[in-house]
Amino acid sequence: MDVPLTMDGRYVDSVRLSRPIGADSYLSHLPAVQALAGDGLHFTSDVTFLVGENGTGKSTLLEAIAVACGFNPEAGTRNFTFSTRATHSPLWQSLTVARKRYPKDGFFLRAESFYNVATNIDEIDEEGGLGAPIIASYGGVSLHAQSHGESFLALVQNRFSGRGLYILDEPEAALSPSRQLTLMAEIHALVRRDSQFIIATHSPILMAMPGSVIFELSDRGISPVPYRETEHYQLTRSFLENPERMLRYLLDEQ
Repeated sequence: MDVPLTMDGRYVDSVRLSRPIGADSYLSHLPAVQALAGDGLHFTSDVTFLVGENGTGKSTLLEAIAVACGFNPEAGTRNFTFSTRATHSPLWQSLTVARKRYPKDGFFLRAESFYNVATNIDEIDEEGGLGAPIIASYGGVSLHAQSHGESFLALVQNRFSGRGLYILDEPEAALSPSRQLTLMAEIHALVRRDSQFIIATHSPILMAMPGSVIFELSDRGISPVPYRETEHYQLTRSFLENPERMLRYLLDEQ
């Protein structure tokens, strides 16, 4: 990869486990959580990807970082306080986040609760107030009045203003490959405006972001991995180079 993108001190410089987790908690059995003890995880680029198989703790860790930074567990800005169901883990209570400085803007985006964020915006605007409608900061059109992918991009293109900390959980979930490239361009532009991104993803397209750092979560803990050595890249490349061979192997095995 290229030389990592850098800015003058990151909004999240590192995270580490500063309090023990009870042995009866499922968190204590996650190698990725265990890896946060001691020196912890250091962020050396302005765009960091957390990758790995389902169940390795990507979303759990991302959520804990977001909540420890003051974001609503169900996503949104620090000003969002709605709650539909308290399902977030207590990991954030055991994390210490080291910062070089504080962002002017920020957002925690998670695909699974984006619907609730959009609903909360509409409800607040329906109640009315002295200021401009909140939706004006999101492009002026209800996020529910757009497709899932359109609303994701409307959020990034209109609400993310720069000088911010943006924590995204599987943002590719609603995006076509071409829209993922659009998102990559938006991320690059925001980094130029003094922003930091921490992203959990399965997308080999997003992982190709120049200057990014990829951390793989596995049964061995957390370790940096070059883009072309990720399973996502290798598996996708093998499939696209010869889909017939892979499908024959897969379906014959079944």
